[in-house]
Amino acid sequence: MVPSAIEAEILVLVVALFVDRLVGDPHSSWHPVAILGRFIGWWGKPENYSPEIQRVIGITFWLVTAALFALPFYCFEAISPWYIYLVAGPLLLKICFAWRALEDHTIAVVEALKNGLESGRAQVKMLVSRETASLGHDHILSAGYESMTENITDSIIAPLFYFTLFGLTGAAVCRAANTMDAMLGYRDERVRLGWFSARVDDILNFIPARITMLLLLLYFALKGKFSEAVYIMRRDGHKRPGFNGGNVMAVMAGGTGIQFEKPGVYTIGDGTRTLDEAGPDIFRATRFVVIAFVVLAGGTLFLLGSLINSTGI
Repeated sequence: MVPSAIEAEILVLVVALFVDRLVGDPHSSWHPVAILGRFIGWWGKPENYSPEIQRVIGITFWLVTAALFALPFYCFEAISPWYIYLVAGPLLLKICFAWRALEDHTIAVVEALKNGLESGRAQVKMLVSRETASLGHDHILSAGYESMTENITDSIIAPLFYFTLFGLTGAAVCRAANTMDAMLGYRDERVRLGWFSARVDDILNFIPARITMLLLLLYFALKGKFSEAVYIMRRDGHKRPGFNGGNVMAVMAGGTGIQFEKPGVYTIGDGTRTLDEAGPDIFRATRFVVIAFVVLAGGTLFLLGSLINSTGI
């Protein structure tokens, strides 16, 4: 029996999640995202352009980069028969999100701290752009868990959301946009060149971030921490620059009772529990959000398919 397009999409979504948990992200210079990063690194050098044209260059190369990265995904979807799509589709979708890798990187920070502050600083430097040389134990953990919490949206929910709406091509464009923002979206010498990358990433993540917030609130409601999560979200959600990540971090901080702090920039949460104590809760909340979203997305697609079949649309 040949599955419908919607049934195939549900299967690809679920199988991709299992593939991610089994293999994570292979460390290879030939990984498509690694190749993407090298291409962005090639053109994303502000010193190669005069300030007057950097915004234009940033917009132009954003479009080129997103198109080049998404083109193979689009061609695969357009020409592959259903049985090939069911086999290779999960592998291609897996390229566009990183659930296990997100957890592995955070665990690596926690484990590195057991060997001393210098080890922890070196490990967390791989995750964040802030200066890490003077960070203490709590600030190292905060940076690691902040990165994990923010990237629930950027690295997982957003690409899966756009896959649900637009298939593999949508997930690929989202992944390219997130990578360009991660490499160029900073208020330093890259501010003009990366301006467009940062704005597009904010826009693409707006709805996925709200979905992440709602699913986190649902999780904390089940844990009896709904009011705490809502209170910190309202009080501290605006403290981090941007209109996405700070809100998600505030819900996580309020629900788990922790405090996220980037020295001299923001403090989110009251810190009624230590990060060492609450760390496992952050992992559990993250896993709930991912699984709940896949169930929600799969259920929505199933209902849509049933509606199409019943009405003949």
